[in-house]
Amino acid sequence: MKKFPSFAALLVAAIIFGAGCEKEPTATEIASGPRHLIAVIPKLTNTVFWQSVLAGAQEAGKDYGYEIIWDGPDRETNSVRQIQIVDEAIARHVEGIVLAPVDRQYLVPSVDKLAELKIPCAIIDSGLDAVHFVSFASTDNYRGGVLAAQQMGHVLGGKGNVLVVRHIAGSHAAIKRVSGFIDTISNDFPGIKIVDSQSGQDAAEISKQVTEEMLRRHPDVQGLFACNVDMSVGALLALQEQKRTDVKMVAFDPDKSLIDGLRSGEVAAIIVQDPYKMGYEGVKVLALHNKGQTSPRLIDTGLAVVTSENLTDPKIMRLLGEQQ
Repeated sequence: MKKFPSFAALLVAAIIFGAGCEKEPTATEIASGPRHLIAVIPKLTNTVFWQSVLAGAQEAGKDYGYEIIWDGPDRETNSVRQIQIVDEAIARHVEGIVLAPVDRQYLVPSVDKLAELKIPCAIIDSGLDAVHFVSFASTDNYRGGVLAAQQMGHVLGGKGNVLVVRHIAGSHAAIKRVSGFIDTISNDFPGIKIVDSQSGQDAAEISKQVTEEMLRRHPDVQGLFACNVDMSVGALLALQEQKRTDVKMVAFDPDKSLIDGLRSGEVAAIIVQDPYKMGYEGVKVLALHNKGQTSPRLIDTGLAVVTSENLTDPKIMRLLGEQQ
């Protein structure tokens, strides 16, 4: 009579067989675990400045265990699109949002909504008329305007006529820079007169046009201050086309054309920020907040004045990055 294995023997065999055939988890299966997301929403995505912000944010993401979602509007005036991007980030169940608001007022309801949903928000680069945020990591933009005015006073020898090219009206950062510049010129350099001030909106092309118009109206000028990179690039083009090498220009934020102008003597100085640090600090404060740790309400990410004399300084070269 044929004997069949006992149930116990079959069970032991099954266990041994199963153990021998156990499959290693695939990379896809490992990656399908819980994702920890932080959205970083800049004013723009495709400029060197904002790419440096992204690099800092991604480095902090690696250090603190977060995946970075990166998206921003097509223009710095497009507050409607930036509001939509905040809503899209909410729908993706992010654990925090780093926001560089294109307007100091229009984005307030979005940040209030994040507070209601208990999604922490960090503000970077430009201020917002809101209270529900963890930290504000930014340049001291008023101080940036002060430094620009001091450079202007130095290169003009304390006397002359100056033009100012402003940015869009809703930009908190630009308002502070222009205020710092005007206040310092008025208080410290009585021999310098600001004869005209116009907005180049949010484009180098418009900045070029308004600079050309101001130069035609006020040919007797010796200095020009432009308060951000697009304004600076456009203003420099206007000076070059009109061959106004006699006008001393102080720019804000670096660009290859401005650095070339620094080398050629067409630009007297560039006030530069640390966008990498802005991106890093923005993500860092949210990561710490989610662990129950506090961060300073205001984080000053620093400023530097770049001239032809310190252009090769290692610290300056790091801030200029690939634009050298």
